[in-house]
Amino acid sequence: MGLYATVTDTISYYTGLSPAAFFTILALMYVVYKVVCGMFVAADDYRAVKRSNDFVLREPVQLGDVTVEELRAYDGSDPNKPLLMAIKGQIYDVSRSRMFYGPGGPYALFAGRDASRALALMSFESKDLTGNIDGLSPDELEVLQDWEYKFMEKYMKVGQIVSEKSKAEHTEDEDKVHEN
Repeated sequence: MGLYATVTDTISYYTGLSPAAFFTILALMYVVYKVVCGMFVAADDYRAVKRSNDFVLREPVQLGDVTVEELRAYDGSDPNKPLLMAIKGQIYDVSRSRMFYGPGGPYALFAGRDASRALALMSFESKDLTGNIDGLSPDELEVLQDWEYKFMEKYMKVGQIVSEKSKAEHTEDEDKVHEN
C-alpha cells in the first residue's frame, strides 16, 4: 500500500488533481491521440490500400504547371487519374489517402482544388474552397503553414497552380522556341 499512497500523493502534489481526475484526463488524452492518429494513414495501411482491388494506386506523376480548372479533373471522380489537392498553389498527390480525400471521404470536397483558405479557417464551406488567402489573420496563416508542412512531409508534390494567362504565355514561348 505504500507505493499506491506515494503515487497518489505525488499526482496530487504535482498536478493539483485527484488521482481519479488525473487518470480520467490521461485516458481522454489517449483516446484523442488515437483518433487523431487514425486520421492519417500509417505505412502499413498504405501498403494494404496499395494491394486493394478497389483502385490502382500508382506512383505520383509530375504534372508541372496546372490551372485551377485543370486541377478540378483530379477530384477522384475518375479512378484512373491521381487524386490531387493544392495548398498555397503547390499541388500534392493525395491518392494514398483516398479514404479521406476520395469520393465519399470526409475531406472529398478538398480534392481537385486549392483548399488553402478552407484549411486555414478549418472550414468545410464551399465559399472557402479557394487558394485566396488574402485577409487571413496571423493565427490562420500559421494553421495553414502547419497544414502545408504536413502535406510536404506526407505527400509528393507533383506540380503547381498557374493562372490561365501565364500558362498561355508559357505555351506561346515554347511554340516560338520550337519554331526556331
